[in-house]
Amino acid sequence: MQATQRQEYVDFVTAATPKLRRTAYLLTGGDAHRADDVVQQTLTRLYVKWDRARAADDIGAYVHRMLVNAFRQERRSRWFGVRLFDRPPEPEPRGAPPTDAVVDTVAVRAALAAVPPGQRVVLVLRFYADLSVEQTAEVLGCSAGNVKSQTARGLAALRRQLPLGDPTEVNR
Repeated sequence: MQATQRQEYVDFVTAATPKLRRTAYLLTGGDAHRADDVVQQTLTRLYVKWDRARAADDIGAYVHRMLVNAFRQERRSRWFGVRLFDRPPEPEPRGAPPTDAVVDTVAVRAALAAVPPGQRVVLVLRFYADLSVEQTAEVLGCSAGNVKSQTARGLAALRRQLPLGDPTEVNR
């Protein structure tokens, strides 16, 4: 890779990594360590395929597709179900008590983690990564109708997981 291409890669990765980490965090159901693994795997593959990626019409969609593929591959891995501990470590208590917004965010993340993985991927790409139905279909390699039906099913599953409240909150 030439120095200019390497710098383009570094610039892209520097700008895209925070969003990729947040997307992977939501895809993995809130497991920050798995999310970091998925992002690292994606960025490594992106480096190898940088020539092809930078020639893509929509590099953001291209990288999101790579991220989703890395997530799916990680789930199929032999090590996916191995647990080193009986339960996850308790989070360290922080200074101020959580606000309602933090409690809502935690509730939505927990509900999203309970949504089936295929529907969770569609919801994250559509509403977090802000991809259109067509872009999501391209990333997932499926039809726009499939994206629409998975979105409807995923939102219904998400609503079932969330406590009763304002039904329009999930649609925002």
